[in-house]
Amino acid sequence: MTPAGELLAAEIRRNGPIPFRRFMEVALYHPEYGYYRRARDPFGKHGDFFTAEQIQPVFGILMAARIRHLYRQMGSPREFTVVELGAGRREMAEAFAEWNYVPVDIDSGAMPENFAGVVFSNEFFDALPVDAAVYRNGAFHEQRVALEDGAFRWHTGEVVGAAADHYLRRYYLPPEEGRWYEVNLEALAWLQRMAAALTKGYVLSVDYGFTRAESVRFPAGTLMGYRRHTAREDVLAEAGLRDITSHVNFTALQESGAACGLENERFETLARTLLAAGEPDRFAVALGAGGAAEDLRRRMQLKTLLFGMGETFQVLLQRKTEGGDGGENRKEKP
Repeated sequence: MTPAGELLAAEIRRNGPIPFRRFMEVALYHPEYGYYRRARDPFGKHGDFFTAEQIQPVFGILMAARIRHLYRQMGSPREFTVVELGAGRREMAEAFAEWNYVPVDIDSGAMPENFAGVVFSNEFFDALPVDAAVYRNGAFHEQRVALEDGAFRWHTGEVVGAAADHYLRRYYLPPEEGRWYEVNLEALAWLQRMAAALTKGYVLSVDYGFTRAESVRFPAGTLMGYRRHTAREDVLAEAGLRDITSHVNFTALQESGAACGLENERFETLARTLLAAGEPDRFAVALGAGGAAEDLRRRMQLKTLLFGMGETFQVLLQRKTEGGDGGENRKEKP
């Protein structure tokens, strides 16, 4: 058993089956044994997966162009801050260097208070610890993690609490017997922090997921593990050695955000966002590096972003107006 697994097993022996949220928290974020905290780099060719942020410099240049447009929409305020959630290795720091750049991770860095600007994230929400549930006999039951014969196993627990039940009934289609679901209350808590911290500006979130109407596509839920560029359905194996993700419920982000003053501005594919960012100069800045080898490298990066990740990932843009009500009903022009 892995070191993170040993810690989880000891906790289960002491307290009985634990919430999956707790399992995911230790497996990913334990300060010494968590997947994202170990010395080994999980990203890139020799890691377990790529994110758009590794496709540099093209991704950084285009996202900076998109944020520059938002900056101008706001009247180019003197004090303009870009907060990056899940900043990790600070791969966007250079792209966002023209503004005050504040990197924040789940367990490090702090959201500034009362700032104008943009909260940017790329694959942040999908890595937040979630609860798992199954619908049986007319109720949602928590799926906990037990220990049997030295291995982690799913254990169906009691009916979920009021907050989780509200989330499941509001942000999914009507429940069906035997279906699995995830509850990401932590994502909603982060949205509330963003809305409280922003005096004026935008929340720009890049991730993969689904809307309420699309939730029908996932009868077994969306939990997935990743190792060596291979998706693995058994998320309870090799705790601390695999990434664990859950698709983002964009309906929850949109409706919960609106309730705390974040007006829904745009919701589109990553490809459309990047096209809008690059079209004014026909991608001259993103592609114009000089030298045949670098030119080819950047063109391949752009192709991957537009035709690979670009159609899989979604971008949600939410706007906070001064006063915090988000209710001007003004839509940003492309």
